[in-house]
Amino acid sequence: MRHPVVDAVISPSHNLPLLSRTEVARMLDASQGQLHTLFRNCSLAVLSTGHDIGDGQELIDRYPDFDVRVSPRERGLQLHLRNAPAQAFVDGHIIQGIREHLFAVLRDVVYAAEQIIDQPAFDLSCSDGLTDAVFHILRNAGVLKIGTRQQQLVVCWGGHAISRHEYDYSKYVGYHLGLRGLDVCTGCGIGAMKGPMKGAAVGHAKQRITRGRYIGISEPGIIAAEAPNPIVNALVIMPDIEKRLEAFVRMAHGIIIFPGGVGTAEEILYLLGILLHPDNAELPFPLIFTGPASAAEYFARIDDFIVNTLGEAARARYRIIIDDPEQVAREMQAGVAGVRAFRAERDDAYCFNWQLQIEAAFQQPFIPTHAHMAALDLRREQPPHQLAAQLRRAFSGVVAGNVKADGIDAVARHGPFELHGDPAIMVRMDALLTRFAEQKRMKLPGKQYQPCYRIVR
Repeated sequence: MRHPVVDAVISPSHNLPLLSRTEVARMLDASQGQLHTLFRNCSLAVLSTGHDIGDGQELIDRYPDFDVRVSPRERGLQLHLRNAPAQAFVDGHIIQGIREHLFAVLRDVVYAAEQIIDQPAFDLSCSDGLTDAVFHILRNAGVLKIGTRQQQLVVCWGGHAISRHEYDYSKYVGYHLGLRGLDVCTGCGIGAMKGPMKGAAVGHAKQRITRGRYIGISEPGIIAAEAPNPIVNALVIMPDIEKRLEAFVRMAHGIIIFPGGVGTAEEILYLLGILLHPDNAELPFPLIFTGPASAAEYFARIDDFIVNTLGEAARARYRIIIDDPEQVAREMQAGVAGVRAFRAERDDAYCFNWQLQIEAAFQQPFIPTHAHMAALDLRREQPPHQLAAQLRRAFSGVVAGNVKADGIDAVARHGPFELHGDPAIMVRMDALLTRFAEQKRMKLPGKQYQPCYRIVR
């Protein structure tokens, strides 16, 4: 089937800062060199917002002749699109939100490559250097600002392949957050990433809040499966999943987790691993797991897995609230107020949580090769926060095998990833992943799910 395409020349919107001629030349060189494929694929995902595709390779196959090029002009630059998805245009004009997202991709992909990666100013081999890099990318994207609206950002995590009932519930939660003036940040995709934003937008409208923030944070490896939803008014593309996760927790004043699949489990393990670090024991960080009544069994299984791998200390860091959107919003509002008071007392920044201790194990990019997955240390003989880091990587590998082009290709060529560890951990992990598959939380649209992993007990 041939999908409608168009050619177009696009000028930048307000989210691309004023550039000098030297900066334009550097951006032009980078976008046409080694970064071109990355820039092209991320741009295609943005232009295909609302598509029914579950992985990046399928999207590329649908539009094999798509291309994007940067060209200089006197007042900056333009983007030349060739064979772009026609759905991104209305009456010959690109949709404004997609225009903003397109230039956000250019801004972040080039900035990270030119100013962060392999640059002497950032020591990416140490924890402080990695955190500094995350801060600079967010600041360059314009999402770290001084002001009252920087003090009330709620991050919402959850799956894109959720039921309609779960999606509607996430909207109700977002609505009650918006009524209380809270802003929303998500992974920017559909499902539990779109619902809270949509609900918050209505809540903000009722309260006549005209500057509500709906921040979407993505990364190149997953953007095709979670293309930015149209409500996102500030898009940030981080270089990899680890920097994306750190951006979430550094910016968040609280986090709400809705039902999801393997990616959501990865996010939960990442966050709990950080909160279980002894240096973070006293830091307030409101964390709520929530869903409709039908999600009670889902969260019971998540809770069982957590307490039987990481212990009761992990359970103490979150609260499960079922089928009560107003209570979720009230508790989050109170939690955010506590975070604000804590930071004010210590003269800490509101827009970026510098005090949170994050070890390198949670920051260094994990490449889910077969060798790396098989070498994961999934044993109990280690501190809980370190075990959480290993478990997080295991779930990250399963995400890669499900939706990322490189992971899908590796599994196709070499077979499923193998995971080794303590029998008690492996039994519960296998049961959790199997249940995700049974509930269609790991099924890609239009495909019969085939496990990309194999548990070796």
